[in-house]
Amino acid sequence: MKNVDRRDQQLPYISDAEVMEQQMNARRLTQRLNTIDRSDFDGIAAIVKELFGKSEGAFVNPPFYCDYGSHIEVGKNFFANYNCMMLDVAKIKIGDNCQMAPNVAIYTAGHPVHPAARNSAYEYGIEVTIGDNVWLGGNTVIVPGVHIGSNVVIGAGSVVTKDIPDWTIAAGNPCRVIRKITEEDKQYYFRDRKFDDEAWEVIKDL
Repeated sequence: MKNVDRRDQQLPYISDAEVMEQQMNARRLTQRLNTIDRSDFDGIAAIVKELFGKSEGAFVNPPFYCDYGSHIEVGKNFFANYNCMMLDVAKIKIGDNCQMAPNVAIYTAGHPVHPAARNSAYEYGIEVTIGDNVWLGGNTVIVPGVHIGSNVVIGAGSVVTKDIPDWTIAAGNPCRVIRKITEEDKQYYFRDRKFDDEAWEVIKDL
């Protein structure tokens, strides 16, 4: 079996010449993205659309790094802030209305634990999925195989090593669920600070 096929079946594979050739397009596109005039919002959005395998209205603040781009699928209104990294050896699937703070890293790529196996040059990619309406705080790291549900907030600096269920706030290293998100949370924008009347008129019926 060819290594590109092994990779796409989430089997151990070796990064041979064919694998590296498939990364070249992403390297060209991320080079353009990371050197574009940062005020050229339309130009940035166009490169992101060309880079990602699937997107609708996605925007990424450069710099941004990935292996393939074509293995990344994002839903509507995706936003990633500065210095996001997605090692998309396997699929990264992200739902609608997801936001990522600066320095978020999503890794599908990994290497064997035992040094003999690791030195064989075999590596792997295991997919990561993220639901709708998810906010990842700054410096969050997501490791291979993790599934994050919908309507989730991940606190800044978290290392997500296990699945996170819907409607939760989770944080820490390793990341753990802190509490459920409730309807009462809707009226607050930061800790105990409530939305003012003008803003609440917009939000209350959403």
